[in-house]
Amino acid sequence: MLQAGIVGLPNVGKSTLFNALTRSRKADAQNYPFCTIDPNVGVVQVPDDRLEPLAKLVKTQVIIPAAVEVVDIAGLVAGASKGEGLGNKFLANIREVDAIVHVVRCFEDDDIVHSAGSVSPLRDIEIIETELILADIDSLDRQKDKLIKKARSGDKIAVATVALIDRILPELNSGRPANVMEFEDDDKELLKSLQLLSFKPMLFACNVAESELADPDANAMVREVKEAALHRRRAEACVISARLESELIDFSPEEAKAYLADLGVSDSGVNSLIRGTYHLLGLASYLTAGEKEVRAWTFVRGTKAPQCAGVIHTDFEKGFIKAEVVSYDDLMTAGSVAAAREAGKYRLEGKEYLVKDGDVILFRFAP
Repeated sequence: MLQAGIVGLPNVGKSTLFNALTRSRKADAQNYPFCTIDPNVGVVQVPDDRLEPLAKLVKTQVIIPAAVEVVDIAGLVAGASKGEGLGNKFLANIREVDAIVHVVRCFEDDDIVHSAGSVSPLRDIEIIETELILADIDSLDRQKDKLIKKARSGDKIAVATVALIDRILPELNSGRPANVMEFEDDDKELLKSLQLLSFKPMLFACNVAESELADPDANAMVREVKEAALHRRRAEACVISARLESELIDFSPEEAKAYLADLGVSDSGVNSLIRGTYHLLGLASYLTAGEKEVRAWTFVRGTKAPQCAGVIHTDFEKGFIKAEVVSYDDLMTAGSVAAAREAGKYRLEGKEYLVKDGDVILFRFAP
């Protein structure tokens, strides 16, 4: 399962957010730096408004949503790339995840100490971005030294990798993270081997006070983060109130919805964050529906039908024959599988079919 790592400076709300995402009290969330040392790992259900209507259509009460794994990583401080604070541990943990959720504090509270002494989202973003870049520079310098020897002996992969490193290093040294650089398709496999921290996709989570959820753009700090996310990382930003969401853990879904409505909020910030994280990881869901259950299955966007069948069971991929496919929207409009067939919306797809988000699929396979 792909993982998203929750990162940020100490005391910005990472562990509180992790608890809200996982609906648990698993992570320690105290008011002091480095209350998280070893990373906490949790599985988060992905909100999907399509599942309940689909379950009603096929008359089942069993609904199984997709899931994504999140990791609460220790707080980072300036100098982490040189071993300051828990820097080495932080960087090792973040290297293991597939995407980054960067929590940025966008609220004032004298009772919650900020590790830098004051609240400044742009400074906080700069600190983490700089540390990731510095760690990448150090890593590339070390990798290049080893690769040069192989390149001199005629190793073509080593030659290409050294050339790629020589393109990347000047950009990093100018302060540009790797994921805003332009790369060719041929570079992708080599990039994977370099394991660059600043190349990982990133989503910014603006942590605001409960009272600001109804109109977050009135918060100047939120506006700053959104602007920085777009122009500095080509990233998206969402707004959450980690403290509020952690309090809602103990509410029933109906109680939580009513409480949020009283605040003038129609949807949970955590739900938006989970959906954003799912998308950030390049994931999507196809659906299966029957009397036994309705279920969302996770696949990487751009995956073909046989490999998606293998998500259910490897035998489905090995013995793949065809996929019976109808889009969720077409099925709901038709009102039944039979009606969708009559309307010509139900179709057979072969091995080259690229599965789409929201496809409702029945796989045919030979045992």
